[in-house]
Amino acid sequence: MTQTLSEQILSQAAGRRVKAGELAVVTVHRAMTVDSIAPEVIDVLHDQLHVDQVPHPDRCAIFIDHVAPAANVATAEGQLRARRFAQTQGIEAFYDAGAGICHQVMIEAHLVAPGTIAVGSDSHSTTYGAVAAFGTGLGTTDIALAFATGKTWLRVPETVRVDFIGELNAVSDAKDIVLHLLGEVQADGFTYQAVEFHGATALSLASRMTLCSMTTEMGAKAGLIPPDALTRRYAPVPTWLRVEESVNYQRRLTLDLDEIAPLVACPPRVDQVLPPRELQDVHVDQVFLGTCTNGRLQDLHQAAQLLEGRHIAAGVRMIVIPASHATLQAATADGTLATLLAAGATLGPPGCGPCIGRHLGVLGSGEVCFSTGNRNFAGRMGAPDAQIYLGSPQTAAATALRGVITDPRDIA
Repeated sequence: MTQTLSEQILSQAAGRRVKAGELAVVTVHRAMTVDSIAPEVIDVLHDQLHVDQVPHPDRCAIFIDHVAPAANVATAEGQLRARRFAQTQGIEAFYDAGAGICHQVMIEAHLVAPGTIAVGSDSHSTTYGAVAAFGTGLGTTDIALAFATGKTWLRVPETVRVDFIGELNAVSDAKDIVLHLLGEVQADGFTYQAVEFHGATALSLASRMTLCSMTTEMGAKAGLIPPDALTRRYAPVPTWLRVEESVNYQRRLTLDLDEIAPLVACPPRVDQVLPPRELQDVHVDQVFLGTCTNGRLQDLHQAAQLLEGRHIAAGVRMIVIPASHATLQAATADGTLATLLAAGATLGPPGCGPCIGRHLGVLGSGEVCFSTGNRNFAGRMGAPDAQIYLGSPQTAAATALRGVITDPRDIA
């Protein structure tokens, strides 16, 4: 019987052949937690699991990224606990404030590998499918258990296959692909399913990360790109991991990339999408370029190309937060940051920034933000009545220039 990519990976990790619908106990290649959750993970380890020393510190990772640097004393105390825990446990994969967003660094630092399982205390751990790993988010107790045992349990998901045909145009982005798909299937369209994106060979690693990251917004358990030449340049791919013929997919969809145009998700739902030209009367107070979804060098390049030689509109704040220190360095070296700053943008330290409404760009009552992030729920970035529109880096840059939501194709 043939298997989906998820079934292959989970079978290897379980030590037996598994299929969709079964419960499996699997070996975890990497378990990760972040500063906002780490103190609770530590409490569960000590108080409930009575673990004094994690058995596999080389398979654990801790990131200070969600509120980095610390914004208040309580946050600072929690981060201090995480630092001390990593040191006493011998966890070498510890990344302090400024290193960057967990998902970006997990791939940059090769903490995940094709054919392995990586779990994180952040829901966008699905990002790791960009390199053909089974990445998924878990709750606090399950992450603590993975730290304590090196294993986790889960139900093997059914798989949806999405086939790409055609070619993406220059003004559209992987974010537009995701928003188009969200408009079709809605936010619960792939609940507890794995999503395989086929025909993505022309997409960069950065674009693949965007795709897999936002499968979470469709309710998915994991998002996966089948291994190809790009994957093999990243890391060796196990010989057993491959697309098999005659697989029994739960559902198959075809998406013509030629038809993908800029789209915007309107508050308060990620699946409420419209073309930016239908929103050109929406004035914005803030534009945010960053997050684990669109804070990579490619994203900064796309925004800078539109902003070069221009200046953002009066009354608009544009906040740029690179996804990692490596991204910051590269954008500094090639002049991208200079272009963004000359256009009037403000730079923040690598990390999650205002994405979760904790610091570095929190929204006030009634304010409107255009963000390249992944969620636009009420209260996500600050005041409950603030509004968040989501879109690509190109659309964000065009919006910053005009001060209203703008299709990048309308910037001459």
